Amino acid sequence: MEEALERTNFIWDAIDQDLESERCQQIHTRFPPEPNGYLHIGHCKALITDFGTAEKYGGLCNLRFDDTNPAKEDNEYVEGIKRDIRWLGFDWNGGLFYASDYYDRLYEIAEDFIKRGLAYVDELTPEEMSEYRGTLTEPGKNSPWRDRPAEESLDLFRRMRNGEFPEKKYTLRAKIDMASPNINMRDPAMYRILYQEHWRTGSKWCIYPMYDYAHPISDALEGITHSLCSLEFENHRPLYDWVVENAGFKKESTFNGHVYHGPRQIEFARLNITRTVMSKRHLRRLVEEGYVSGWDDPRMPTLCAMRRRGFPGSAIRSFVEMVGLSKVDSTVDVAMLEACVRDDLGDKASRVMAVIDPVKVVLTNVPADWQDTLIMENHPDHPEMGERKVTISREIWIDREDFMEEPPKKFFRLKPDGEVRLKGAYIIRCDKVVHTDDGAIDHIECTVDLDSRSGSEGANRKVKGTIHWVNANDCAAFEARLYDQLMTEEWDKADAADKKDVTRFLSPNSLTISHGYCEHALVNADVGDTFQFLRCGYFCKDPDSTADNAVYNRVVSLKSSFKL
Repeated sequence: MEEALERTNFIWDAIDQDLESERCQQIHTRFPPEPNGYLHIGHCKALITDFGTAEKYGGLCNLRFDDTNPAKEDNEYVEGIKRDIRWLGFDWNGGLFYASDYYDRLYEIAEDFIKRGLAYVDELTPEEMSEYRGTLTEPGKNSPWRDRPAEESLDLFRRMRNGEFPEKKYTLRAKIDMASPNINMRDPAMYRILYQEHWRTGSKWCIYPMYDYAHPISDALEGITHSLCSLEFENHRPLYDWVVENAGFKKESTFNGHVYHGPRQIEFARLNITRTVMSKRHLRRLVEEGYVSGWDDPRMPTLCAMRRRGFPGSAIRSFVEMVGLSKVDSTVDVAMLEACVRDDLGDKASRVMAVIDPVKVVLTNVPADWQDTLIMENHPDHPEMGERKVTISREIWIDREDFMEEPPKKFFRLKPDGEVRLKGAYIIRCDKVVHTDDGAIDHIECTVDLDSRSGSEGANRKVKGTIHWVNANDCAAFEARLYDQLMTEEWDKADAADKKDVTRFLSPNSLTISHGYCEHALVNADVGDTFQFLRCGYFCKDPDSTADNAVYNRVVSLKSSFKL
């Protein structure tokens, strides 16, 4: 993070100019999620930009939940978002707020807009309103009720609040310019009637403010100096500024002891990643219709899913900082994210041995009760991480892919009459393959070279291959969940119309479950502990683990197609 803070970008350049011109004295940002779902990786760009910018300038960052749509919101999402922010290493040092904190003030400002001729109560239906709004190339036309007297609009608005009318009967709209080339400025809605109990305010309100009205005023009420948001809000900026200015917040004032000139909105390109869904609506469908096991299914791009899978929060931050900020939309290869995870875990995760697809090896030239205790390092680059004892006996497990009866020329693992070294142990030679009646391999009989023990003089004898293994008499069974991308490559190529049905692009190979064996100590690891299974990848213990069945998620493989 320290290196990232030394770099600059167009947002920080703009803030530097604002500080130099004394437009603001203390930087104050905010992260304003809607509590209608869990955060996903796409939200991280805004989250890290908001919190990271405040951190860089020694300023404040608020967490504010824009809870203006009670039909889809829940405290479950609020608590989940808080956990995600803390997991990424941030805290809301500017305070915790909700748009619903300002409902009374928002209503008062709306009444003031009506009195000053800046808003009116409209009777157009939603369909008619859309028709009157015009298109991107044709201007809209005024509503028949646009010039309704302020006194009449004020009376209707108060009656709307009192619950005298059905939903969609009336809408409060800002009076701006129906011929504006910016369609967002064509008399946007400010309030709608909605008979929906709010999870914080209960049944106090039956009218709710629209996001484009509540959001800028909430920023101004909190003294936000810089509203940092994704590029999709660029066309909303004129409306943002119009609301703030007409609500009286553009005038120079004092906020928390500093001169305040109102919030400044700056936009940046969204984060897009290959084979990754960035629509909360699509993700909600996958959850509600059972295509995944929940919001934290490790195949999902939600932060809670990534945390469960074993992604470190620090790797997510490194990834977003590496992508950087720009004004141009682009798509990042998911391999870049995986490379950041791999790079982060490579320095932290202890090395252990586990066999995912086991086949038994019997060492025929030692007694049935033979056993040896070996000392292995926990990390080749960090001796301070210590060592562990690993036992070997007459019977061991190796991975099925490490043996071939008819190998190609450059196959340097175990094969008939071939030799390999068991990691940290001995050299063994394949003498015989024993099959079951149906032709499958039952076990492999090998001879162990007892003079080749790692650490002894005989260890200098060289063979071309080294494989991992576990002691069949001192190991534990575990379930390995091997994850791939949830979406197929066709998802990236599809147009918006095809993407409306997200289920068409789900990969049938996003999860493979295997049952193997691991070092016995892994059974007692804590949920969330992450290890490098030698030659297999990085694995994290899953909450589904029980006393009888340890479950490990593969976080990422060891190989990467992306170079950091």
